[in-house]
Amino acid sequence: MVLIHVLFEHAAGYALFAVKEVEEIGMLLPQVEQSVLSVGKFNSMVSLAAFFPFKSAQGALENMNAISEGVVHADLKLFLETNLPLSGKKKAVLGVSDAKIGAALQEEFTISIQTGGVVAEIIRGIRLHFHSLVKGLTGLAASKAQLGLGHSYSRAKVKFNVNRADNMIIQSIALLDQLDKDINTFSMRVREWYGYHFPELIKIVSDNSMYCRLAKLIGNRKELSEESLESLEEVVMDSAKAQTILDASRSSMGMDISPIDLINIESFSNRVVSLASYRLELQEYLRSKMSQVAPNLAALIGEVVGARLISHAGSLTNLAKYPASTVQILGAEKALFRALKTRGNTPKYGLIFHSTFIGRAGAKNKGRISRYLANKCTIASRIDCFSEIPTSVFGDKLREQVEERLSFYESGDMPRKNVDVMKEAMKEATDVAAEIKRKLEKKEKKRRKREKKLQELQENGGTNGEAEVVDEEADSAKIKKKKRAAEEMEVQAEESPASENGTDTPAKKKKKSKKEAEVEEAAVVEETEPQSKKKKQKTKTEEIQETPVSKKKKRKAED
Repeated sequence: MVLIHVLFEHAAGYALFAVKEVEEIGMLLPQVEQSVLSVGKFNSMVSLAAFFPFKSAQGALENMNAISEGVVHADLKLFLETNLPLSGKKKAVLGVSDAKIGAALQEEFTISIQTGGVVAEIIRGIRLHFHSLVKGLTGLAASKAQLGLGHSYSRAKVKFNVNRADNMIIQSIALLDQLDKDINTFSMRVREWYGYHFPELIKIVSDNSMYCRLAKLIGNRKELSEESLESLEEVVMDSAKAQTILDASRSSMGMDISPIDLINIESFSNRVVSLASYRLELQEYLRSKMSQVAPNLAALIGEVVGARLISHAGSLTNLAKYPASTVQILGAEKALFRALKTRGNTPKYGLIFHSTFIGRAGAKNKGRISRYLANKCTIASRIDCFSEIPTSVFGDKLREQVEERLSFYESGDMPRKNVDVMKEAMKEATDVAAEIKRKLEKKEKKRRKREKKLQELQENGGTNGEAEVVDEEADSAKIKKKKRAAEEMEVQAEESPASENGTDTPAKKKKKSKKEAEVEEAAVVEETEPQSKKKKQKTKTEEIQETPVSKKKKRKAED
């Protein structure tokens, strides 16, 4: 006789149910389905064998993460070893909802696992009446546990790694493509609209962004004169072209335009110019993000093509899972299925066609270089995905290999072996990683020192004012250097006229500079110390300043 046990994973804990009437449930009749819906009838079919509650929310999250990845957690292993009858006359069959965790349990315990059919129906009933089958668990408590675990699970998935979030790259590349389309559409609208007034400008200036800036600058072509030639040169960056625009404005065939129409054209062209400048900022942002998330892929094929590959795959992890043959035709799915349907030639490349390597290769070697480049892209994406410290060393080396392969196809020069290149890359990568770690440790030490100082001030009863004094003392070295440099310049300026008159000797100048330096240092100390000490130092400085004067008076009296 077969004894079926069903494992049910709930937010409150693991539950093991023993099924009594397997055959009746297996019939899946309407009467059986109705009996599953009623608690009393379902309770006669299924009974609770064991229940293992989670000790904390963190423990529940760890167990759920393990189940979602198809890994047997230590808690689940202990629970099943304790409560599942593995040895005996009756054969034990364990029913689970997920086939992935079922395969992992089968490897762990060597028991038969069942997932579909009867088990699915039983789990449906258990999910419906779980709080009634477990003593001491109310429906409200079960729903609260599910809600809390759901929030923490989704939060953990979203916060997987904030600094290396590739979803920002996906959004930015999508926005970049959308901006390109919009800027082109709007620029064509500006050309058509302003072309009624100044049609010759379209042939002179081909760049969309430059045309919009010129439309904004020129306005009414009749008001264009020799004075505006410099401003035209600033926009066009060519004196000959600026002169051509000026000549064309004088002999233009365009219609006259009213001031209100001109205002609308200028405001619209201003919007297009601002969109173009924002696009440049967004491209710079994408470049910085790619250097953080996928530096090797960016170094190999460029930031834009690499971002498009990540976006098309869905994430960097998905791209790392793809084989090189899939990466090669990624983005050319329609052409692939059309070729398979019509039994024609399959595409040689997809999104990687936009890289410079395939364009530089000959017609015969385009397929070869695309296959080789896809292979290197796969390696680069896997290194980026699974490396702890992101560096672009491997990407640079892989790019060199692709360059060597291109030259091999053209001239026949033998490229270096992959083993030698990877050894060099590993050596450089370890050096770079050590340097990055050293810098991070330095920053961490500085941060800890600051925290210790703040804690000491708080323990000694220090106020916010004292904390500010500490911060000022940290920056005092820079302030002193700046002040000394400025004061030396002043001393030199004062000494130069004196030297021309011939009043002071070099020895006297040295004495003066020493005294002035002492007074200046006293003034700097006064700024950093409390007010009580400032008064004392002021009296000292006054005495220092008065002593030479009193000596001079005595000498005069004696004379």
